[in-house]
Amino acid sequence: MSWLQSIRFYTIELSLIAALLAAIGFFGYIGYGLIDPAAANPNFSGQQAMMHVAQQMGYGPRYTGSAGNTATGDWLIEELGQAGWSVYIQPFRVTTEETPARNIIAVRGQGPTVMLTTHYDSRLYADLDGAADRRTEPAPSANETASGVAVLVELARTLAIDETGREICLVFFDAGSNGGIPGWDADMGNRYFVEQLDALPRCGVPELVVLVDSVGDMDQEIPRPTGADEGLANAIWQVAETLGYDQWVNESAVEDTTQSNTNNPDSIQGNYFAALGIPTVEIRDPNYRHRGTQADTADKLSPESLQRVGRTLEVWLEEGVNRN
Repeated sequence: MSWLQSIRFYTIELSLIAALLAAIGFFGYIGYGLIDPAAANPNFSGQQAMMHVAQQMGYGPRYTGSAGNTATGDWLIEELGQAGWSVYIQPFRVTTEETPARNIIAVRGQGPTVMLTTHYDSRLYADLDGAADRRTEPAPSANETASGVAVLVELARTLAIDETGREICLVFFDAGSNGGIPGWDADMGNRYFVEQLDALPRCGVPELVVLVDSVGDMDQEIPRPTGADEGLANAIWQVAETLGYDQWVNESAVEDTTQSNTNNPDSIQGNYFAALGIPTVEIRDPNYRHRGTQADTADKLSPESLQRVGRTLEVWLEEGVNRN
């Protein structure tokens, strides 16, 4: 090969390499332009949370021991794992029939533990329904259980864990919805979890506990509960006020919430944790009128209601978990 041919050969080869590098750079640039920088750490989405509600409702009745309950638990495990959380299963049995149940625990982060909890089983009977012939059918439990689960699952997707400076534990209790039904007690999964705290691989010593229950009502009103840890409640309700959420109200603005709580045997009670000296607060709409009825369906919920609860918790956690 002559020196002229050699130059021509290497010139062609270098040109091809240059063209290849230019193409890589061009498509890399285009790809970067298609990626929203905020997508790596999106804010809580009420619309996405409503999709999580729909997912659960699609499984049908989700009372403990049902096929729908098993499907919901399996979905939670998969969803949380795909979001990068370490997932632990806590099996136990309830009722004289030894009905199998399982709590689901998801963990991420390092530091003092902050625990967010809800329960994912639906009510076995719609025994509070106004029509007698509908009281023996399972309750849909869209707001009563699916709304709290939806908020925590969406937080699992969006929460910037490193910004919290905490170990965050999301706990989904089973066997919590059937208080007042013969053979069942309220909050059975909650109680079992607290009894087994010392045996947990992680999350066994929570610094703070927030319970989330019945929060999706489109006529939402979230009172600051009288029995909560005052500093913890003040900090979270101040975030909601800063965000402009008028639906989060001080206890003085709410009438008859004590009676509403008394009439609801399935309210997740914070005293299981508070009895251990753990600061606890429950975020809940106590005045939801469709609880325990066939009317507790997804059309009674709104993405805006879920957004207010999820975004309040997201901001509170990411700003360093204040407790005034």
